[in-house]
Amino acid sequence: MDIKQYIDSGILELYVAGKLSDAENLEVYKLSVENPEILSEIISIENAILELTKTASPKTTYNFSPIKAKISISEDKKVIDINNKGSNWSQYLGWAATVLFAIGLFWMYNQNESLKSELEVVIQENEKLEQQISESNTSLEKSKELLATLRDKNISVIPLGGQAVSPTSFAKAYWNTEQQKLYIDAQGLPEPPNGFVYQVWSLKLDPLTPTSIGLLNDFNGDENKVFTLNNPNANGSEAFGITLEPDGGSKAPNLEQLYTLGVVSPS
Repeated sequence: MDIKQYIDSGILELYVAGKLSDAENLEVYKLSVENPEILSEIISIENAILELTKTASPKTTYNFSPIKAKISISEDKKVIDINNKGSNWSQYLGWAATVLFAIGLFWMYNQNESLKSELEVVIQENEKLEQQISESNTSLEKSKELLATLRDKNISVIPLGGQAVSPTSFAKAYWNTEQQKLYIDAQGLPEPPNGFVYQVWSLKLDPLTPTSIGLLNDFNGDENKVFTLNNPNANGSEAFGITLEPDGGSKAPNLEQLYTLGVVSPS
């Protein structure tokens, strides 16, 4: 786009005057955001109008005193002698036209400012809606991918039952030894209190040897409550447990806060 030609076209003056359609206003607004030269020209036009309205109508109160002085209207003289040779009617009419034009421009400027505010709100709402649609589509794709993963023939399913601290809790572990991944469906766990996080452990049973697999971060914000963790085959997992630990996790599990536990069935 030739910026100078665009500026010289007069569309910016119509934009400031509020004479464009909604679509045209939106186009000019977007171009002004992207191009500093166009924005600067719009500001210059608006400043010129404001200066004109200040001169013709200071403090937004239409003061006709200068005109009255020009055409020699006094408090006790209500009729102007049209035969007065000292009167210059073209000058009087020019002043009057200037004031009326300035009033009109000031009104259009205020209308245009209101329209721009409304357009900004519409743009913000559209951006918010687009973001929500994008997040929804992303969530749907993740759900499809997860469902396909959990249906893989190499997946072992290990139910994790509730323990003494929370007998009603439950979870499921989906273990893919080929990919060395562990998927935890934690829908049956209560939301952790502030300052705490669930930690998943791989367990060897004899002797009992726990190895941390990872944390169920952002538990409250995850709608699906399905988490993907790495579980190397070297862990030799014979069971899986989930404990409640302080934020950041612990080096060893707090067995008093063991929420769920499940033993891997022998293959």
